[in-house]
Amino acid sequence: MRPVVGARLQRKYIYAFSAVSPHDGVLDSLVRPWVNAQTMSLFLAEVARRHADEFIFMVMDQAGWHIAGELAVPSNMRLMFLPPYSPELNPAEHLWKAIREDCFANHVLRDLDAVEAALTGGINALEANPVRTQSMTGFKWITSISLNAT
Repeated sequence: MRPVVGARLQRKYIYAFSAVSPHDGVLDSLVRPWVNAQTMSLFLAEVARRHADEFIFMVMDQAGWHIAGELAVPSNMRLMFLPPYSPELNPAEHLWKAIREDCFANHVLRDLDAVEAALTGGINALEANPVRTQSMTGFKWITSISLNAT
């Protein structure tokens, strides 16, 4: 006999932006009701503000809002785009897997507010635990790269 798990299908969306430092597990996130180049620019500006004394090398996929011509990239940040269809190379994707398993698996969420609460709870838990976050994203091929400018 197979266990039965309830499901609720709705086509409403909420979007989470996250940037993680694989070197120390520091996580910055933003949850918004929509996604476009403007909201991505807002997220990049917030990450740059939080880390104003650092140079940020951000790796991301080629989603339309990541590569839009009107994307505003802060002066202390450089973007590097992954090849298409290669989510396994993006450290942040491993965080989403953990959030899906920890916060959404075998749960029926009644509405978008419940989804947002579960999502922000999962993100906050990861932000509060940089050791766990670093263990999921700090791959040797990333952490062995020298980030010092010469």
